[in-house]
Amino acid sequence: MGEMRPVLSCPRCEFTVSEPSAWSSAYHCAQHGQVHPLRSGLSPSTEGLGRVLRGAWVPVWLPWPLPRGWLVTGFAAAGDERTGTRGCAVALSGPNPVGGPAEMVLVSEEPGVGLGARFAGLLGPDPGLQFAAGQPAAVVQYANHEFPLWHVEAPDRAAFAGELSGNWLWLVLWPHTAGMLTVEPLTLRDLRDPGMSLDLPFGAPSPLLPH
Repeated sequence: MGEMRPVLSCPRCEFTVSEPSAWSSAYHCAQHGQVHPLRSGLSPSTEGLGRVLRGAWVPVWLPWPLPRGWLVTGFAAAGDERTGTRGCAVALSGPNPVGGPAEMVLVSEEPGVGLGARFAGLLGPDPGLQFAAGQPAAVVQYANHEFPLWHVEAPDRAAFAGELSGNWLWLVLWPHTAGMLTVEPLTLRDLRDPGMSLDLPFGAPSPLLPH
C-alpha cells in the first residue's frame, strides 16, 4: 500500500480545500479563496519534524530549553510542494504555572496565511494594524536579540503576536492563565538553523492540530 495522502484544509478554517485545476495552479477554500493548504498527519516525532523542515520558507520556532515538564506534541505546515511551507505551527503541552495542564502553539507565517489567527480564534488573517499600538506585553529572544510581542484579544486563551525576520510570530496558550509563561522572556530556536539536532521530548498528539 502507498503512503496515505494527507487531507489538505484551509489554514484559516477547517474547510477542505479544492486542488489546483486546469484553470488555477492554487488551492482554494470555498470561504477564503486562494490559500496555502494546511497539511494533516504531521506527528510529534522526528519524522514529523523532518516533513515540516523540508521546504520551509519560514522559521520553525521552538522555545529551548523547553519550560520544565513541557513536551512537543505536534506540527502543522501550510504550503504545497510548489510553494514550499509558508506557515507552520509547533504545538507543546505541559504544566500551567498556576496549576493544571496547559497547551501552547507557536506559529511562524508569511503575512496573509492566517494560521496564527486561526489558533487565536480570530477572523484574521493577520493581527490587524492596531494590535501594536500600545506597549509590548511579552518578549522573546533569538540569536541574542530581543523581539517584542503584543497582546491580541482572543477568546478563552492568551494570544501574543509580533514580527520577526519579516514574518509573523504568534504565541497562543490555553487556558489564558498559561500566559504567565511569558513573564520571563522565552528563548527561541529556529529548527532550520545548522546544528539544531536537538533531542526533543515528544508527547501525545495535540488535539489542537489537524490529524
